[in-house]
Amino acid sequence: MQQFHHRLQVSAQGRRLYDITPQVAQWLATTTIVNGLLTLYVQHTSASLLINENYDRDVLVDMEAFFQRLVPDGDDLFIHTVEGPDDMPAHVRSALTQTSLAIPVIDGQAVLGQWQGIFLFEHRLQPAKRNIVLHVIGA
Repeated sequence: MQQFHHRLQVSAQGRRLYDITPQVAQWLATTTIVNGLLTLYVQHTSASLLINENYDRDVLVDMEAFFQRLVPDGDDLFIHTVEGPDDMPAHVRSALTQTSLAIPVIDGQAVLGQWQGIFLFEHRLQPAKRNIVLHVIGA
């Protein structure tokens, strides 16, 4: 049994979904793990991780539109607005999604479905650097 870890930094340029599948696959290929489990964890309270469709970009646009309708910026319901009208909505969006993912590794590759990709979902409007910890364990 072996394990490897890596920190992936994503320069998010504002609210949207960022496909990080290529960076994750590239790092995984540098390890000697053939079969195991890959874990990803985002170290922020206003960003999250998703597995979603990576073929039709309209899916990503629709996801953001849905979340904008579900958790709108500047909602009078929120009292936590220290960093602006998108502050608390970003925290709610993060709570509704995921901060970590677990993906099987078989034959040295993350086992994703045909149209699946791994995404950082940035919930803030302004640019931010986001850190994602990658950890793989296996043989």
